[in-house]
Amino acid sequence: MDPQIIIARRVAKELRSGNLVNLGIGIPTLVANYVPSDLKVFFQSENGLIGTGPIPEQGMAHPTLTDAGGRPISALPGASTFDSAMSFGLIRGGHVDVTVLGGLQVDAHGHLANWMIPGKMVPGMGGAMDLVSGAKRVIVAMQHAAKGKSKIVAKCSLPLTSARPVDLVVTDMAVIGFPGGKAALLETAPGISVGEVVALTEAELAIPDNVPEMRL
Repeated sequence: MDPQIIIARRVAKELRSGNLVNLGIGIPTLVANYVPSDLKVFFQSENGLIGTGPIPEQGMAHPTLTDAGGRPISALPGASTFDSAMSFGLIRGGHVDVTVLGGLQVDAHGHLANWMIPGKMVPGMGGAMDLVSGAKRVIVAMQHAAKGKSKIVAKCSLPLTSARPVDLVVTDMAVIGFPGGKAALLETAPGISVGEVVALTEAELAIPDNVPEMRL
């Protein structure tokens, strides 16, 4: 199974009916495709839409319906549009139940770095600072390593997105939580052993006696 699909499907298991959920650009946008039809989740795009649906099929995209990254999205019946001030009022006011963001690094205590140094030809912070600080629950959806180097690090070397730690990290290899402020291995991906996760994780992980396999 494609690593991104593994991540998106596992993250979708964390959502509950009635949740207002913000999906960041990249892997997080795929989560909407794997929410069961009987689960009533309200997806928010920070550029001003509540009620986003799955990514439209090829040829069905509408030029005025995009996510915060400019990618095509769909709108469900009853969707609501509003300006950016209202959107960030919801985020900063603590009304978003779950935010799902991509990440460049997450450290051993759950601190997230998902933007690069200003002046480089890479994306800036965007609304991530507000989302990590304001959402009730923060989930990071990212690949476990990049070019063979762990993205779960002892300490972030990139600028932090927020002083607040995240609640959960879902990668193509593992689910990692931060009980007591320290990284703990909660699940492994199908076909991945605990030893493989540890070998490709820079941060020290607390490992329980029984580590179940991801539910997909």
